[in-house]
Amino acid sequence: MTDWDLFDTPAPLINMASRALLRLAERRLKPLGFSAGQVPVLYLLRDGGAMPQKELARLAGVEQPSMAQMLARMERDGLIRRTPDPHDRRSNLISLTEATRAKLPALREALQQGRDALLQGFSDDEVAALCGLLRRLNGNLDRMIGEEAVAP
Repeated sequence: MTDWDLFDTPAPLINMASRALLRLAERRLKPLGFSAGQVPVLYLLRDGGAMPQKELARLAGVEQPSMAQMLARMERDGLIRRTPDPHDRRSNLISLTEATRAKLPALREALQQGRDALLQGFSDDEVAALCGLLRRLNGNLDRMIGEEAVAP
């Protein structure tokens, strides 16, 4: 039997980094009234547009029930508003409230400070390489999930 070093394989290292990033993001965003899980919705709606819940879930890579729960909390907290979709009476369009949009520069600054600290000591080329590798990894994961969904 060969040696088995958990930290010589990417998955545990990525998992550890992900959990640490989430903890740090929560600390930075909580004083602003946001959570890390809300960032994709805030990003997608940052320009004042509106989208149906289904589209937000798809673009954010979140399951519909999870998105519905998050949007319900965001609505409760006054971060988003729902308006009837003029093209689909069964659906609502989600948009950010003016108060939320006013806080987006502070959100962006908090995220940028975190990014700067996280990548301290990395060259621009290293950051680009890391991003490229992670995009490829996520593409493989998306493919694997899709294949498993259609497997008998």
